[in-house]
Amino acid sequence: MTQTQYRLTVKQFFAMPESDITYELIEGEARPKMSPKRFHSRVTGALYTLLNQWCPERGEVNPEWAIVLKRQGEDWVPVPDLTYVSYQCLPVEVMEDEACPVAPELVIEIISQGQRFGQLVKKATDYLEAGVSRVWVVDPQARSITVFYPDAPPRTYTKDELITDSLLEGLQLTPQQIFGEAKLPDVSVNP
Repeated sequence: MTQTQYRLTVKQFFAMPESDITYELIEGEARPKMSPKRFHSRVTGALYTLLNQWCPERGEVNPEWAIVLKRQGEDWVPVPDLTYVSYQCLPVEVMEDEACPVAPELVIEIISQGQRFGQLVKKATDYLEAGVSRVWVVDPQARSITVFYPDAPPRTYTKDELITDSLLEGLQLTPQQIFGEAKLPDVSVNP
């Protein structure tokens, strides 16, 4: 006898009761997202602050905003740590309280304690295949930011290397600036 697994639709997923746990829709299942710790939260706050200073007239940056996408032909609702969507893709007049209905220009995933870089490389590839234009994977431990592109190999930035991108016109950040804003402890100092 074959067993049929019940798969959630996007509508069913969003109809689930709210809870303190953030879920993502993956392969028809509501899967809990890893709970961020202090350093993850500080980096999220720093990136939000720096991106929000850059984008007021261009678009909006939001933490933990679900996106409705397709992954390998199936409904997929990831919840990136940060999302940037331009007003060209999602006009400011569109003010519905819903998941992001378009593929954003940028999603940022921050490696949490217990996660591996390789896990987020796979997720970055899935984002790009679903139409997201750029993906940043931020590694607070290594103090690096790896930028993934749909049409070029990824590039890793460290220290004072300037991150610029024609897609994100006018944005100029360095990992040193981001991690300094997050006020993370110096990893070169051993206790």
